[in-house]
Amino acid sequence: MTPAARQVGLITGTVVLGMSPWFSATVVAGAMRAEWQMSAAAALWLTLAVQGGFVAGSLVSAIWLLSDRWQAHRLAGGCAVVAAAATAALTLPGVGPMSAIALRFVAGAALAGVYPPAIKLAAGWTQRRRGLAIGALVGGISLGSAAPHLLRLGVPMSAWREVQWLAAGSALVAAVFFLRFVRPGPWQAPSAPFSSRALRQVLGDRRVMLATGGYLGHMWELYAMWSSIGVFWSVVAAERSWGSWWAPLLAFVTVGAGAAGSLWAGVVADRVGRARTTIVAMGLSGACSLMIGPLHMAPAVLLVGLAIVWGATIVADSAQFSASVTEWSDSAYVGTAVTIQTALGFLLTMVTIGLVPRWVEAWGWQRAYMPLALGPVLGILCMARLRHHERVRTLAMS
Repeated sequence: MTPAARQVGLITGTVVLGMSPWFSATVVAGAMRAEWQMSAAAALWLTLAVQGGFVAGSLVSAIWLLSDRWQAHRLAGGCAVVAAAATAALTLPGVGPMSAIALRFVAGAALAGVYPPAIKLAAGWTQRRRGLAIGALVGGISLGSAAPHLLRLGVPMSAWREVQWLAAGSALVAAVFFLRFVRPGPWQAPSAPFSSRALRQVLGDRRVMLATGGYLGHMWELYAMWSSIGVFWSVVAAERSWGSWWAPLLAFVTVGAGAAGSLWAGVVADRVGRARTTIVAMGLSGACSLMIGPLHMAPAVLLVGLAIVWGATIVADSAQFSASVTEWSDSAYVGTAVTIQTALGFLLTMVTIGLVPRWVEAWGWQRAYMPLALGPVLGILCMARLRHHERVRTLAMS
């Protein structure tokens, strides 16, 4: 195994651990809500606060160019420690709904210092197979986001504090790996000095903005599904009189399928182009969002198979948007470009995460996921334009 492959594998495994706090409260929100007597709207903020914190952390990082001024592995390690501390603090005596929401905000802000720097680190170890490398990383994020669902299989819902401890411990281990074993790669640009022109340079590049537009279409769909799929499967399991363990298992499988999808897209994108790959992935995921509700009482094999395809394709394109940004942006400001992209994307997720429960209330699960298809449609339009730039570049290099 080459040093690059070892480092990418190490970064991927470390991100799996580091992102565990993301949904650690979401999957046990029912127990937390019951203990603290929270309303449904207040409980939703246990998820929304993480998204908001991530956006705030990303904006701070982008404005001060933290991902480019500091060594990425040290920034990621330090932020993983903060995420672990904020997650563990949820279990302290005296913590209630408001303080829990504040701690989730802090955890989200800290994770903004883990995810974009990790992408920069993976990009620094690859050049020709960058799509596969970042695809592996996003696949790790999928597994990390799915892990709390799996924890529910071994930990009763009422023992929600144990879930937080496990997630915090995972993030702390990630911090150790970032600080002790992860290193910058040979193609990672040196840290850049602060420049007020950097943001304008990143935002003024049409190709970077097209990749970001595609990413926004993708994010309209992604976290709305990830944050609600556990509830969807709970309803389906209750309607079919399945055992209580089926819902968390199927939620884990659905979200975790993104790991395979990300690897597949990474291999394909490096061969046929990122824009073309993302267009196919968004077309498939958008179709799944239209079908899964009406088919929620279809034969189990068909429904589970459709959910796995959705879970795989809904995140398969994510890495390729990030890879596109790393390739089209100024090499000195790759970290900032990725951070801006993710900040805008996660700001959008706060809208759809809040809308899905409203759509369920208005239309039921049969139609609640259908509006998510709008994101892939708009994303496809952006990436179709970026594909033209890819063709021009290919011709120029030939």
